[in-house]
Amino acid sequence: MTADGLLPVTRIPRTGMPPRALVVGDPFRAERIAGLLDDAREVAHAREYRTFCGRWQGTEVLVSSHGVGGPGAICLFTELADAGVGTIIRLGTAGAMQPGVGDGDLVIAEAAVRDDGVTAQLVPPEYPAVSSPEVVQALAAAAQRHRAPHHRGIVWTRAAFYPGLLELPMRPYVTAGVLAIEMELSALLVVGTLRGVTCGGVLVIDGVAADELVGSTGYDPHREVVAAGVARGSTVALDALVALPAGEEPA
Repeated sequence: MTADGLLPVTRIPRTGMPPRALVVGDPFRAERIAGLLDDAREVAHAREYRTFCGRWQGTEVLVSSHGVGGPGAICLFTELADAGVGTIIRLGTAGAMQPGVGDGDLVIAEAAVRDDGVTAQLVPPEYPAVSSPEVVQALAAAAQRHRAPHHRGIVWTRAAFYPGLLELPMRPYVTAGVLAIEMELSALLVVGTLRGVTCGGVLVIDGVAADELVGSTGYDPHREVVAAGVARGSTVALDALVALPAGEEPA
């Protein structure tokens, strides 16, 4: 903590923050979600980290952005835990890897493949990245209430977005039934487990990642079907967040 009482990277106040947080990659998405809250106010803005507080269904929540990629995102997750946040849900976007997982659908992650480029420097390779089961259940229940198309299973957190010279090992993960690929969730799951934070994630499909998925539109996240999915996902994630214990006491 710095002398002014703010955490050093995100500039979030060290004390007085709500114990429940919804995190997203895009600072502008954080602002839009904050617009859904009652009495929303911006409490911090540094680099890619933009943070708001407000009330959802009468419960105090925090909404914050973490940018793109696991290494930077871990700075937010760590400092949220330092600020006393005990429950974190990530709302993100992802590419589909299985037939039947369509644009705008929600994917509720039960676990993640740790290909995030950062947790290998924190824990042994055998250490799992798993969602808190109560988060999975709360997200599934909220998705059902809102009649949001959704799937549950394993996702792949991958550090690289654009391809380079190396071939992406997509086919084995498709064969293994991995539902979608994204960039930050396994980092949250590992940090959450290490810090005793209840955590999980819900992802909105914004295109396809596996070549064998025919009839795809290619990658264009700026479509109405994706925007509608993000809107549903925002409500689902907020509903699940306030349905969960705040995490101050062990279950």
